[in-house]
Amino acid sequence: MLSPAPDRDLPAGDQLIKIWFKFVPREGWLPYDTEGLWAVAAGHDTARICNVPFLQDGVAEGDIVRFTTDLDGLRWATGRVEASGNCTVRILPKPRGPLGPSDKAVYDRLAPFGIGGETFSKELPLVAFTVPASADFPAVKATLLRGEAEGWWSFEVGCATDEWEAA
Repeated sequence: MLSPAPDRDLPAGDQLIKIWFKFVPREGWLPYDTEGLWAVAAGHDTARICNVPFLQDGVAEGDIVRFTTDLDGLRWATGRVEASGNCTVRILPKPRGPLGPSDKAVYDRLAPFGIGGETFSKELPLVAFTVPASADFPAVKATLLRGEAEGWWSFEVGCATDEWEAA
């Protein structure tokens, strides 16, 4: 199970809950089939996601998801009910590329856009970013594509909006 630490600007106190997502692991990728994301209850069976997913596709920070609670008290997502307009982008720096395996170098390249993210681990510097709906999507995409073309990193978009796709 994968559950990132709540080390970013998450709401404090008892209102934080964990929402679990189950998926089929991708071949050649991390061997997880679940991911836990922090959330704030939005209703009796809905919650607003409060951190960026490393593995789960189709959801972004700020989205509202519906969940069911199992007999062990775990809350399992059953689907997204309201999109935030945010996008999820994951970047893996190329260890032998110009930036090396540095998550800090990745953050530095995206800092001008005010984009927040989380790093998976120092051993695997996979960085997952939330690109807010208010961001300059064309400029962010241009930076991502430039970084890939220049061998800085590989990236994938885990959750995109129509506005992102059109940019």
